[in-house]
Amino acid sequence: MEKEFLKQTGRIFDIQKYSIHDGPGIRTIVFLKGCALRCKWCCNPESQSFQIQTMMQDGREKVIGRDATVEEVMEEVRKDTYHFKRSGGGLTLSGGESLLQPEFASALFQAAQYYGMNTALESTGFAKFEIIKEKILPFLDLFLMDIKHLDSAKHKLFTGQPNELILDNARKIAAEGQKLIIRVPVIPTFNDTPEEILQIAQFARTLPGVEQLHLLPYHRLGQDKYEGLERDYTLRHLVPPDNEHMEMLAQVARTCGLYVQIGG
Repeated sequence: MEKEFLKQTGRIFDIQKYSIHDGPGIRTIVFLKGCALRCKWCCNPESQSFQIQTMMQDGREKVIGRDATVEEVMEEVRKDTYHFKRSGGGLTLSGGESLLQPEFASALFQAAQYYGMNTALESTGFAKFEIIKEKILPFLDLFLMDIKHLDSAKHKLFTGQPNELILDNARKIAAEGQKLIIRVPVIPTFNDTPEEILQIAQFARTLPGVEQLHLLPYHRLGQDKYEGLERDYTLRHLVPPDNEHMEMLAQVARTCGLYVQIGG
């Protein structure tokens, strides 16, 4: 019988191979189009709109976004099956926010599991919990969840959305027994003080089964993309945190009894 999930169609904008930072082993990352947040530091601004766009890159126009079936995506992902099996790796979905294409994300994970791959999701958790529970969790090995700030007003100022839904979903996802790692993009002027990182670490410690916290230092690698999209990059004045500052923040977070690492 033909696998129905292979026919599901969605919109992607990139496939990245040989990643070692987005789940166990060697990963292939499929980036889905569309996001409900508008983080000021976003390094993939071309991911935010669900629409297919044109972006200037190296002096040439580049079309960002294409529609594909799960079967077409998996045809590319499966080329690295050998590396997945040797390393315990597999498929990671990122974006954008994959939860905005729940049927497509679910079908991709079902296909990955059918082919014996580990599955991971990089996500803000910004969706109805019923969608996450029914469409994603049954087919997911690892949830890499961003928790950016505990203050909802500051969260909204820097991301365009409040944080109540995100924090509530983190609690519910952990309560389901899902393997969950909390990740924090460390952004100067937003959440790079010891007090703010400690608050996030303390929250993470309350989540059942959560043992790891990853601190991801701010960088400017996506700045040129804003120019290519004719958008203003409003954080160009920020200086990325140095290693000493990041290690200090990590030490603060470790006081909560978590395994804390710098980087994904």
